[in-house]
Amino acid sequence: LHCFLKSCSARSHCSMRSCLLVTALVSSLAGTALCFSGSTLPNQRTTSLSSSSVSVSSVVKDDDVQLELTEKGLLKRDRYVATNRFAVRAGKEAKFEARWANRQSRLATLDGFRYFHLMRRVTLNDDGSGINTYQPGEAKEEKMGNYVSFTIWERKSDFSAWRTGDAFKEAHGGTSIGAFMSTMINSALVLKGPPRPAFYDGLLMQSVPPTSIPETENGWRTNLVADGVTNLPAECFVACNQFFVPTENGPAFEKRWADRESKLAECEGFVAFGMMRRDGTAKGHGTSPMGMDEPTYMSTTIWSDRAAFESWKNGNAFRQSHGTNKDDDAAKEKKPAAPAPLWSKPPSPIFYEGTLVITKEEGP
Repeated sequence: LHCFLKSCSARSHCSMRSCLLVTALVSSLAGTALCFSGSTLPNQRTTSLSSSSVSVSSVVKDDDVQLELTEKGLLKRDRYVATNRFAVRAGKEAKFEARWANRQSRLATLDGFRYFHLMRRVTLNDDGSGINTYQPGEAKEEKMGNYVSFTIWERKSDFSAWRTGDAFKEAHGGTSIGAFMSTMINSALVLKGPPRPAFYDGLLMQSVPPTSIPETENGWRTNLVADGVTNLPAECFVACNQFFVPTENGPAFEKRWADRESKLAECEGFVAFGMMRRDGTAKGHGTSPMGMDEPTYMSTTIWSDRAAFESWKNGNAFRQSHGTNKDDDAAKEKKPAAPAPLWSKPPSPIFYEGTLVITKEEGP
């Protein structure tokens, strides 16, 4: 940082001010990376426990937390989902995607890893073209990010082992002080603010084995053309619905979803589904308590493409799962009144294109 500021000293006042702003953002990003990972700076000495003892301890803690959830009437988690939300500057989208595509990571080789993709937020055009429009995001929407990294782990302890280990440091430029700071400065030039991590318990998970598995090498995607100029191709479509459920209504909300009939797995192009419950126990920079404007639950369905999503939305499986059947008016008349809503405000849909898909053979 000292060298970076020194190089700015001979520039104009306006340029110097920009450098100071970048420096402040770099410091914030560095804090996010270190606290998110639970790690120290590269080359800083640490005393670590053996991986086996940490693993056993983490699994026991996971089991204890699961018991606490069921005692409160909540569902046990099936998976653990780690996301990081990014507000990418306008015109920097392809460069941001290229940095992800070209990074060093061995994610797919790690214990407990199930699935990853990078999502860019889109708006659905209703002109019949089937084309999605990239959503840059307004200032008030930056909490959700216009890009989101999305990783599914078998257990929370698997995620914790990754973010405190060497694999995390390697993927985030932590192999040396110079590499780490270079990564932070480049991030400051591409992002409008520090990333905002959010973690979830994955409930009611469904998935099917993938029809094809993208090629990886040493745990990360390979044979991709990521030049920083052209956006990466969409490899899946993600439909989410955000629910704002008060804590006291959580058990009833989860039961309502657990009791409903689902035929998603029978639909063409279906990849995976999960009801994501925000993990309020997660700690670290950027994981401040949720505000009233953030969802406590989010249904997340991954489809092979938008066409598969549209086919489901316009088909019988959707109508049955949502309690509607336009072809049977008599059945509709006999149907009991809909139960009272359990949320504080109406659900809010949000859509993404997914790229850089990495998956296990058994699926998410």
